[in-house]
Amino acid sequence: MKYFKKIKGKKCYLSPVNVEDAEKYTEWINDPEVSVNLTFFSKVISFAKEKELLEKISKEDYHFAVIDLESDDLIGGCSLNNVDPFNKTAEVGIFIGNKAYWNKGYGEEALRLLLDYSFNILNLNNIMLNVYSYNKRALRCYEKCGFKKIGIRRDSKVFGAKKYDIILMDILSRDFKGSMIESLISD
Repeated sequence: MKYFKKIKGKKCYLSPVNVEDAEKYTEWINDPEVSVNLTFFSKVISFAKEKELLEKISKEDYHFAVIDLESDDLIGGCSLNNVDPFNKTAEVGIFIGNKAYWNKGYGEEALRLLLDYSFNILNLNNIMLNVYSYNKRALRCYEKCGFKKIGIRRDSKVFGAKKYDIILMDILSRDFKGSMIESLISD
């Protein structure tokens, strides 16, 4: 696959989504270990449906593939959704589908790259996300990146007889530390 280094970190980079990756995304989103933390866990998504979705989002502005910098392997995806340039807000979504990259800091770096782009290129001010209360790994990652809990939607995620909260979090531009993009500009 051919990827493009739109935003580069030390471990990974963000590239425009490639429709040719539809098979890999279909594999990931139909893997319960990966999709249990995603909003579409209960849906059955075929290769044709995933390819159609990738064709659609590849034409939109704020959807990225997360690529390992060393191997150029696709490892996940992230996006900005509901971008409101007037109020300077957006919602973020991210996942690492390749389980070999879990718990190694790739998700955190990819999220920081996306936040850097959001705050320092798009000049957004507030980025929000929702996370299920049982997704402890994601909660730790979001807090490390500077997100703060702003609310809880109680008992709003149901699996069988168990109910879980959806935690709402956000980060403001003033709370975001550092900028990888600033290093590109020399005076």
